[in-house]
Amino acid sequence: MNLIETCALVTGGASGIGEATVRTIVSKGGKAAILDMDTKRGEKLCSELGSGVIFCKTDVTSETDVKSAISNALDSFGKLNVVLNFAGIAAAVKTLGRDGPHDLDLFKKIVDVNLNGTFNVSRLAAEKISKNEPNESGLTGVIINTASVAGYDGQKGQAAYGASKAGVIGLTLPMARDLASYGIRVNTIAPGLIITPMLASLPEEAQEALSNQPLLPKRLGSPSEIAHLACFMIENEYLNGEVIRLDAGIRLP
Repeated sequence: MNLIETCALVTGGASGIGEATVRTIVSKGGKAAILDMDTKRGEKLCSELGSGVIFCKTDVTSETDVKSAISNALDSFGKLNVVLNFAGIAAAVKTLGRDGPHDLDLFKKIVDVNLNGTFNVSRLAAEKISKNEPNESGLTGVIINTASVAGYDGQKGQAAYGASKAGVIGLTLPMARDLASYGIRVNTIAPGLIITPMLASLPEEAQEALSNQPLLPKRLGSPSEIAHLACFMIENEYLNGEVIRLDAGIRLP
């Protein structure tokens, strides 16, 4: 699929990796619906990028919100053929710490947004994508989810985040198998240490320490590098059922 043919839902598209991916798609002639809770950033991005982008305030865990966003995207673009799930949250809390056990509601919230939200958007969008006219390879669209290297080697304080991202990794192949008969590919990106708003808010010395952890190159990754891989996954129709780490060879200690 060429990017110029792309009509995408991009969750978490108002900032960070999602924003970088929206910008890349639009720069190549595609269209994108930003699904995010940050109305101010989302609307500002739409104003900047023009008619190829719409904003839908969306809680990815809400069936009502997601259905509304999909409907808006179809009304605006005429079709939907790509889903990019970047929405996610994190918290640094140990299973047992000085303040006692990990708060269960916080654990549930992280899993709900990162894993259940990803599945919610994917399942609802897949229904619409499956109705597209298949191309010569029998493909109707692609879903790209976002995990994390923490899903493989989560660190202290990442029980909830690591579990949620491991769930996204485990979701990849079964979902690809489920949707193959409908012409929909499914792949997942597992980013390493990327300069997102969350990392950018850390003190400079903390960022410098993190920059030394990747194998090579010794730096934090940029959102545009993840966006580049996401767009490759859209374009390369033979890539399916895969999880790709983009992490400069890091293995979290």
